[in-house]
Amino acid sequence: MGWLATVMVGLMTLAAIPAAAQPHVAMRLVAETAHPAAGQTVTLAFDAAPESGWHAYWQNPGDAGVGTRLEWKLPAGASAGELRYPVPQRLLIAGLMNYVFERPFAMLVDLKIPAGLATGTRLPVSVKADYLVCTNDLCVPETQTLATTLTVGDGAADPAFRARFDAWRRALPRPLGATATWAASGGTFRLGVPFPADAPARDVYFYPLESGAVDFAAPQKVAREGDRLVVETKAAASPVSGRIEGVLATGDGRGLAVVAEPGVVAPIAGAAEGSAWLAALAAFGGAVLGGLLLNIMPCVFPILSLKALSLARSGETEATARREALAYAAGVILVCLALGGTLLALRAGGAAVGWAFQLQDPRVIGLLLLLVAGIAFNLAGLFELPTPRFAAGSGTPGAFATGALAAFVATPCSGPFMGAALGAALVLPTIAALLVFGGLGLGIALPFLLIGFVPALRRRLPKPGAWMVRMRRILSVPMFLTALALGWVVGRQAGADGLMLALGAVLLLALALWWTGRRQFAGVDRAYWPVLAAVPLAFVAVGLLRPATASPVVAIAGAEPFSEARLAALRGEGRPVFAYFTADWCLTCKVNEKTAIETERVARAFGKGKVAVLVGDWTDGNPAIGRFIEANNRAGVPLYLWYAPGARSPRVLPQLLTADMLAALPAE
Repeated sequence: MGWLATVMVGLMTLAAIPAAAQPHVAMRLVAETAHPAAGQTVTLAFDAAPESGWHAYWQNPGDAGVGTRLEWKLPAGASAGELRYPVPQRLLIAGLMNYVFERPFAMLVDLKIPAGLATGTRLPVSVKADYLVCTNDLCVPETQTLATTLTVGDGAADPAFRARFDAWRRALPRPLGATATWAASGGTFRLGVPFPADAPARDVYFYPLESGAVDFAAPQKVAREGDRLVVETKAAASPVSGRIEGVLATGDGRGLAVVAEPGVVAPIAGAAEGSAWLAALAAFGGAVLGGLLLNIMPCVFPILSLKALSLARSGETEATARREALAYAAGVILVCLALGGTLLALRAGGAAVGWAFQLQDPRVIGLLLLLVAGIAFNLAGLFELPTPRFAAGSGTPGAFATGALAAFVATPCSGPFMGAALGAALVLPTIAALLVFGGLGLGIALPFLLIGFVPALRRRLPKPGAWMVRMRRILSVPMFLTALALGWVVGRQAGADGLMLALGAVLLLALALWWTGRRQFAGVDRAYWPVLAAVPLAFVAVGLLRPATASPVVAIAGAEPFSEARLAALRGEGRPVFAYFTADWCLTCKVNEKTAIETERVARAFGKGKVAVLVGDWTDGNPAIGRFIEANNRAGVPLYLWYAPGARSPRVLPQLLTADMLAALPAE
C-alpha cells in the first residue's frame, strides 16, 4: 500500500504543477508576544487556513501525503522547538486513509530567546515552510517563507493575542500522564489506555505518530473496560516493536498524547473467538514461564529442593517417582485453579480484586507467616516433622500436600511474565482464564515433573550424605527472609498492634517447636504435644488480625479553583498553599485523590494548619493552567505543589501521594 500511495501522490503532484503558483493554504507566522523577555520562551503560531475543498496534512499524513517541513533562520543563540500539531481529522479517499486538516488550524512552536540581551534588541525570525495540500483529486506541493520581527522586552502579551493562543493550545493533545499498553497478534493491533470509567469520551480514534503500528485505512473498534479504553484494529503489514506513540482523539477536537509500551491487551468484548483463544494461549505460555521462574524465588525454592532431594534420599522406584511427581503437580495445579476460580467468581460478583486477592486479608498473611516460620524452623533443625513430611515428604499424600503448600506459599511472590499473563486472564472468557491459572500451576510443578519422569535427571541428583544437613540449614535462610517480608506486610495491613499480635503468635509457635524438638531429641513419647497445644492458640491469635482502620474519603473543605491571582493573594497573606492539578481523564490523579488527598486525616491536618487548597482542573485543556504547568517544568498532570509560608518557590511533590505525606506537610 505504501508504494501505491507514493505513486499516486507523485502523479497528482505532476498533474498539478502548473496551478501551484498560488498557495491554497493561507499561512501567517504569529508570535504570542512581540516583546519577549531575554532568556525566556515565546510561542509562535503557524496560523493556517486551507481553501474550501483543500486539505493540509498532520505530522503523520497516513497512507498518502507529506507533513510540514521547516527550515529556520534565527538570531544567534535562539533555538526553535518541535512543531506541535492539533488533533487531526480523517479523510478516506479511494481506500487510502489521510490524516488531515480541512478547516483553519494552527501549529505551535516554542522559540527560546537568548539570555543577556538588552531591552529593545531586534530579533528577526524567518522560516521556510514546505508542505503538501490536496483536494480529493490532486495534490500540490507548496512553499512559503514566513517572517516576523521580535523586540526584546518584558514578555507581556496583548490580551487579544493571548486569547487566540489559548484557543490554539486547547486544540493540542494533552499528555496522558500514564503509560498505555499495546499488543499485536494474529494480524490484530490492540491498544489499552488508562482512562477513568466516568470520564467522557466519544468518537475515540487512535492516530499513530509513525507507520508500522496499524493499518491506517482499517476501521477501529473501541470499548471501555473499567478504567481504560481499548482500541482494536488491523495491525500493520510490517509491525514495529518497542514503544509506540500517538494521539488518542476523545471527541470535540480534543485528544491525549499517548505513549504505549508492549504488553498484553486482551480482545475486547465481541472480538473474534479465535483471537481470544490466541490471546489465551499467549497468556498460558507466559503463565507457565512465570510459574517456572517462581521456583527460584525464596518462598518456593527450599520446598522444591527438599522435595527433589527426598527422591535421591529414599531411592524411589521408577513408578513411585512418577506417582509422586504427578501428585505434587496435582496439588500445585488444583490450588492455582481454586485460587483463580475464586478470583473470577469474586470479580463476577463486582469485587475489584486481582491475583493474590486473599493476601489483602491480614489473617491470611498471618497464617502464611506461621507456615513459613514453621518451615524455616524445621529447615534450621529446631525440630523434625512427623510423617507425612510436608517439606520433604514421601508418598503420594505427602507429595500432594507439598505441592499444595508450595502453590499457596508462592502466592506472595511475583516474577517475570506473571503480571501480564494473569492480567490478561482477568479479561478472558472463564474457561480461557482458568487455562491461564492452570498454566501457572504447571510452571511451578514443571521442575519436579521432569525429575520424576526423567531418570537421567534423578541420577544427576547428589547422593545422600552429611551435606544434606548443611543444605537444609542453608535453605532455611530464604524461608526466614520470606517470613520477615510477610511480617512487614502484616504491619502495613494491620498496623503496629497487628504486627505485635502476629509476632506473638510466631514466638508462641517457635517456643512450642523448640520444646517439641527437645523432646524429640530426648526420645520422649508423644513429643509433639507442645505443638498440639500451641498451634490452635497461634491460629486464634492471627484470626484476631484486622485491617488497620482506613481513613474515610471526604472532600477537603474550602478548596478553591486554581488561578495565579488567587495563589498570589493567598501567599501574600502568609498562608501555606497546597495546589494540585488534575483531569477527569487522568487515572493517576483520581487514585491519588481517593487514597490520599480526599481523606479525613489530610482534611484534619490541613484544617489545623490553615492550609489553603487550590485545584487546577485541566480536563478541558485550560490554557492558563497549561502555561502554569509548563512553567513548573512539567508536561502534564498530575502536578502537586506545596507552598510553605515565606518560601520563594514551591516544593514539587511526587506523582504518587500518600495520606501520611500530605498530613505531615503543615508541620514542616
